[in-house]
Amino acid sequence: MSSIPLNKIDDYRWEIPKSYKSGMRVPGLIFADEKILPKIQSDQALEQVANVAHLPGIVRYSLAMPDIHWGYGFPIGGVAATDPEDDGVISPGGVGYDINCGVRLVRTSLREEDVRPRLRELVMLLFQEVPCGVGQSGEISISKKEMRKMVRQGARWAVQNGYGVAADLEHTEAGGALEDADPEAVSERAYERGSDQLGTLGSGNHFLEIQVIDQVFDREIADKLNLELGQVSVMIHSGSRGFGYQVCEDALEITRYALPKYKISLPDIQLACAPLRSPEGQQYLGAMRAAANFAWTNRQCLMGLTRRVFEKFFRRSWTNLGMDLIYDVAHNIAKFERYKINGKEKMLCVHRKGATRAFGPNDPDLPADYREIGQPVIIPGDMGRNSYLLIGTQRAMDETFGTSCHGAGRVMSRSAALKAARGRSIEKELAEKGIVVIGRAHKGIAEEQPAAYKDVNDVVNVVDRAGLARKIVRMRPMGVIKG
Repeated sequence: MSSIPLNKIDDYRWEIPKSYKSGMRVPGLIFADEKILPKIQSDQALEQVANVAHLPGIVRYSLAMPDIHWGYGFPIGGVAATDPEDDGVISPGGVGYDINCGVRLVRTSLREEDVRPRLRELVMLLFQEVPCGVGQSGEISISKKEMRKMVRQGARWAVQNGYGVAADLEHTEAGGALEDADPEAVSERAYERGSDQLGTLGSGNHFLEIQVIDQVFDREIADKLNLELGQVSVMIHSGSRGFGYQVCEDALEITRYALPKYKISLPDIQLACAPLRSPEGQQYLGAMRAAANFAWTNRQCLMGLTRRVFEKFFRRSWTNLGMDLIYDVAHNIAKFERYKINGKEKMLCVHRKGATRAFGPNDPDLPADYREIGQPVIIPGDMGRNSYLLIGTQRAMDETFGTSCHGAGRVMSRSAALKAARGRSIEKELAEKGIVVIGRAHKGIAEEQPAAYKDVNDVVNVVDRAGLARKIVRMRPMGVIKG
């Protein structure tokens, strides 16, 4: 149990004072309530929040969302903005290995009663048609030359190659591509690892889930999003696969050597970083953007494959089935964004690791049809509970650099989850709740069992009550495919 001193600001905010650790440039700010806090204190995540506060150029706070848990360098659920004009740095550990792991939510015109009678058949067809699991290849195999083009274009490449329509790009964060991606900053090994992984789900906590809306909190905004009680939706959670992992691995080696060069002292080598304006910092930014674009392309391809499965199964076009993209958000990314700091507008590099952008109303970066209400925020839970769609707020813009949490957050390691699952069938337990789960291996399902995560309902309540995002609808899982 962590013994780090916490000053209670209000029922949903706790501060680690700068005085806790020599070298902290800013305090830590944790979003949690009394119910969740003991779970957060059970590992070293709060120590990591304090460590992140040592980064050169960090602005305001080292932030932690209510799904925070121990990670590499940064905690998962950690957020930090750095100022390039104040020797601000970029840290690969503040983005993570699965660069632009993210989630997209697709509405349908189907009702639960349309799907429930043949649910297992539909889930099995998705499992057969959408590649998932460690080392699984997809139907999309492209040359290195084409990959270089793809990592510049992002999701637009997938649309041009038949995996979607232009409207999908409008409802994807950053239009599905970060500018200034640099294919030349990416290693040959990364290209090799990603060459056959487009349109693949991967393993671990990645999933494709059929859901039903079981609660509506804000009917006015739900109506604007064409969502209602009993409606079926599809959620896709995946990232940049081996391509992004290799980009991170390469960058960590480079930034470790950069620390003495730039006389940067940190309490944890996993926070290895480089000044944003340095050659090392620019190289990682270019490669990281390429990996982010790979991930957006991957999720666009996965959605295209999912639409094909629904067309085949229901013998209707995906447009007739109303399978429109509501939104796609990134979880592991660093982006340059403008914020007012002490009354002055600044361009900051915002690291979001296991955290979701939650821009409020009237932001020019939002699609026109969402500008009035704010950005859709998608927070998935575990296989046995719920997921949520929320809307970003101005308070998030003012307080957390427009950021909310990204999921429920683990409370059990994978090995502990496997131990807890001994002698049990997680698939059978979920089936008894009416949830069909099909995975490539029982081990992977056991590692992802509901008990391995915080209750997403508790986590989202903190986000909602702290004012970082407003609950709109809640979804309950019906069928899930896992790697």
